[in-house]
Amino acid sequence: MAPKKRVGSRLAAALWRVLGFLTVSAICGVLVASLAVPGVAAAGVAVSRSIIFFNHLPAELAVEPPSQSTKVLSADGKPIATFFAENRVKIGLDQMSPYIRDAIVAIEDSRFYKHAGVDPQGILRALTANLTGGSRQGASTLTQQYVTNVINESLLSADRGDQVVLSGQKSIGDKVREMKLAIELEKKYSKDQILEGYLNIVFFNRDAYGIEAAARHFFSTSAKDLTLPQAALLAGLVNSPSYYDPTAHPENSVKRRNQVLDKMLSEGKILQADHDAAVASGVELKITPAKQGCSAADMAPYFCDYISHLILNNPAYGVDATDREKKLYRGGLTITTTLDSRLQAAAQAQVDATAGANPDKWGASLVTIAPGTGKILAMAQNTVFLPEPGKFDTQLNFNVDAKDASGNDLNGAGGFQPGSTMKPFTFAEWLNEGKSMVAEVDAARRTYPLDFPWKSSCGKVLGAYDTAQKSLGATDDLQNNDEGYYRKMPVNYGLYNSINTATFAEAAELDFCGIQRMVDAVGLHSAVDNAQVNMHQLGNLLGAIGVAPLHLANAFATFAAEGKYCAPIGIADVTDASGRKLPAETSDCRSAVKPEVARGVNSVLQDVLKKGSGIYIEPKVQNQVPAAAKTGTSNTNGATWVVGYTSGLATASFFGDTLEGQKRPGQNVTINGKFYKNIDGYMLAGPQWANYMQQVAGLYPAAPFAPPPESMTKPEPPPP
Repeated sequence: MAPKKRVGSRLAAALWRVLGFLTVSAICGVLVASLAVPGVAAAGVAVSRSIIFFNHLPAELAVEPPSQSTKVLSADGKPIATFFAENRVKIGLDQMSPYIRDAIVAIEDSRFYKHAGVDPQGILRALTANLTGGSRQGASTLTQQYVTNVINESLLSADRGDQVVLSGQKSIGDKVREMKLAIELEKKYSKDQILEGYLNIVFFNRDAYGIEAAARHFFSTSAKDLTLPQAALLAGLVNSPSYYDPTAHPENSVKRRNQVLDKMLSEGKILQADHDAAVASGVELKITPAKQGCSAADMAPYFCDYISHLILNNPAYGVDATDREKKLYRGGLTITTTLDSRLQAAAQAQVDATAGANPDKWGASLVTIAPGTGKILAMAQNTVFLPEPGKFDTQLNFNVDAKDASGNDLNGAGGFQPGSTMKPFTFAEWLNEGKSMVAEVDAARRTYPLDFPWKSSCGKVLGAYDTAQKSLGATDDLQNNDEGYYRKMPVNYGLYNSINTATFAEAAELDFCGIQRMVDAVGLHSAVDNAQVNMHQLGNLLGAIGVAPLHLANAFATFAAEGKYCAPIGIADVTDASGRKLPAETSDCRSAVKPEVARGVNSVLQDVLKKGSGIYIEPKVQNQVPAAAKTGTSNTNGATWVVGYTSGLATASFFGDTLEGQKRPGQNVTINGKFYKNIDGYMLAGPQWANYMQQVAGLYPAAPFAPPPESMTKPEPPPP
């Protein structure tokens, strides 16, 4: 019985092959007829109906640009980071080595330049071989493969990856539709355009889509510079990227490469000597793994994260979050930021040096603004963006608000208490109300009763000082850092020596609504929820509410720019894959502080470095360039600052507790082998600021600050 079964099986197989051959012949006949006389009835009724059916299949294929990588660059063109769903860099055919063009045509579709999208001769040959027991052969032309890739890419971009159909899963209907689309595509595009599109879209590796990304990934070169053996290897890879992967299966890869070289030789694309030399060569891979996102940024990972949120939260880049994410990860954007790579490198080196030996994980940060523009030039902190053994890691950005202006999460740390860096804003209102900068106030006063007649023209009720002192952690009454300052003194003297009682004495003579307007005008707000810094809460005169270093630096930049406030910006230019301009950030500036008031503040804050609370800061930046600054320390020393500026740069330097919201006191700590009984602003944040500014101030030339008007420097006449 067994022999009869075998005979029956062979007979059935033979009949199936004959039937298959006839079916294939019929399909090819329809294709030939359709190509030769489209829309014209043929003599045979069956063929005529087939042609009509074929010609009524959908013919339009929307060839959208494939998903491309987005580049984030510094203002001076240095790469910061890349975002992608598919690592792809689109290039022109003229930017590809002739070897890769010839290799891919030779191995995938040697009749590419002879057919009209579908190759009946190739289909007949392949199906005959498959149905008659020969080797398995494919019959899709490069044009058909391109059609499949375009359809699948469109599905992936639309988040419909479950509808992607791979070559081995196609039904007869899928294949016929693919053929029709290929024929119509060839009517619309030239062969070179199709080849270029194919080489830009085809999958080589999960980290390499398109030939440019593949050349960079496997050989650390460009597609234009691919050698013959390199091009042959990559051309062979597209048939089965996993099976022919040279890293996982080098033997398979070499065998396939040599098949490609053989085909190139037989097609007359290379000479025998070139073929033999390429076959004899080894595979010298030089893998460059694709780096994706801010965790793999070349510099400034926290600034990178800040920029990504500016895109993802801005309706200008899409109607909803999904649309904006697609734009960032698939849109091939080029985002040029305001970051100066020179300043960023110096800032990063300095924060790392300040908090190098730091087992208790104290935070250090620097952020720089260009006065008069709002441009963020540097943003650095002493942590790594993703967990790394032995490193101080966090994704919290010390320099920015917890949320952006639209209320979306920016992963900011939520700010830190600015301490005495808030004092210049009360002083600015003092000058704004026409008072002399050398007028005396009674800094001996340490208590203010509950019924003290604070001024508030807008009718807002002030928080009583006994409430404020609890928030400050005070024991009995107002305290200064040092004894000997509880006396009458000029207000400018009180500011550059950072005397708490002098600031309260100033406020006692001012309209708190004016102080509020001054703080609002320079852009200060709570870093936790973007709420107003309520200056009617007396503790905020001495910096009891958390603000972000970015906005504190920008508030001081307003003084540097003689009262011109510009909202911080990080994105200078955005173009899409076609080179079309998209909305970027522009300087949103306004007159916030009277120029003469800003000049008065600048004058006194220069004295901070010359003879006040910043006199011990080393190196002496002011000896090299006109500079002004203010020190600041929270009540428990958990947050310490120097915010200083020239007319060209404004920088906030911070050192303190970044993990527990300044709950840890900055007392009895050891940093870089040095013990500190109490950390003060001038001790760590001060040298950090000075060393950094000494390196970079000359890159943004600074003119001397204009002096205040004489009326501000004259003593006020005694009361009548």
